[in-house]
Amino acid sequence: MMSNAQSTAAAVPVVKRRRNLTPLWLLTPAGVIIIALVVVPLIFLVFTSFTDFNQKTLFTGSFNIVGFDQYENVLTDPEFYKSLARTFGFAAALVAGSVLIGMGVAQLMTKLGPVMRWLVTFVLIFAWAMPNVASSVVWKWLFQPGYGVVNWLLTQTHLFGDVTNLSWTDNTWLAFLEIWLLVVWQAVPYIAINLYAATTQVDKSCLEAAQLDGCSKLRCYWQITVPLIKPSLMVITMLSVIWDFNVFNQIWLVSQGGPRETTATIGIFTYKKAFVSFDIGTGAAASVLVTLILLALTSVYIRYLLKSGEDL
Repeated sequence: MMSNAQSTAAAVPVVKRRRNLTPLWLLTPAGVIIIALVVVPLIFLVFTSFTDFNQKTLFTGSFNIVGFDQYENVLTDPEFYKSLARTFGFAAALVAGSVLIGMGVAQLMTKLGPVMRWLVTFVLIFAWAMPNVASSVVWKWLFQPGYGVVNWLLTQTHLFGDVTNLSWTDNTWLAFLEIWLLVVWQAVPYIAINLYAATTQVDKSCLEAAQLDGCSKLRCYWQITVPLIKPSLMVITMLSVIWDFNVFNQIWLVSQGGPRETTATIGIFTYKKAFVSFDIGTGAAASVLVTLILLALTSVYIRYLLKSGEDL
C-alpha cells in the first residue's frame, strides 16, 4: 500500500510538468516559422551590415569584416538623409489621409442600412484584399499618358485643359499624389472596418445625453465618440505609421523613385544600394538603421500606452 501511494505522489509532479510544457509544444510550429522567417534573416542582416558583402560575394562567398564602415558610409551619404526626410513627410501625409478618410467611412457606415452596410463592407474587404503589386500595376495603367482613364476623365471635365498625354511620374508632386491616392485607397478599408467596429461599441446613452444638451452631431463625434474609440485609433495609427514608413512596392512599381530620385524614399534608397548597385553591406546597414528608427517610434507609442494605463 505504501509503495502505491509513493508512486502516485511521484506521478503527480510528472503530470504537472507535462501540463506546464503543453503551451510550449503548441507554440512550437509558430515559433519555428518566426525563427526561420524573422529571427534568422534579421540576424543575418545585422551580420551583413558589418561586412563588405557585394556582387562578388554572391559568386565566390568571400567577404571581409569591416566593422562600422558601412554605417559610416550610410550616415555620410547626403542621399540617405534626403530619402529619410521624404519618407517622414510622405508617411505623415499617408497616415493623416488614410486615418481621416477611414474615420469618415467608418462613421458613414454607422448611418447606413443593413443591406447597404454589408455591400460597403464587401467592397472594402475586396479592395483591401487585392495584392498591392497587382493594384499598383492597374493603378499605373489608370494614370498612363495617352490612354489612361484618369487623364481622359480629367480632360472631360475641362478644368485643367487637355491632359490626355500628361505623364504623372514626370512631375515630383504629381507622382507623389498618384502614389498617395494608391496607398490611401489600399489602407482605408482596414482602418474603416476596425473603427466602425469600435464605434458600434460606444454607449449611445452618452451621445443621446449630449444631443439633448444641444451638442451638434459633429461636436459629439469629436468630443465623445473619438475619445471613447481612442485606444483603437491609437493602435491603428501606430500600425499605419509602420506600414506607411515601409511603403516600397507602390513607389517602385509606379515611379521607381523618379523623376530624378525625387520620390525615392528610404525603401527605394536601400533597395537600390543593395540590389541595383549590389553594395549589399551598405544596404544592410541602411536597413538596420531604419529598423532602429521604427523601434524608437514604436517605443514612444508603448510608453504612451503605459502612461495612459491602456492595455497593450
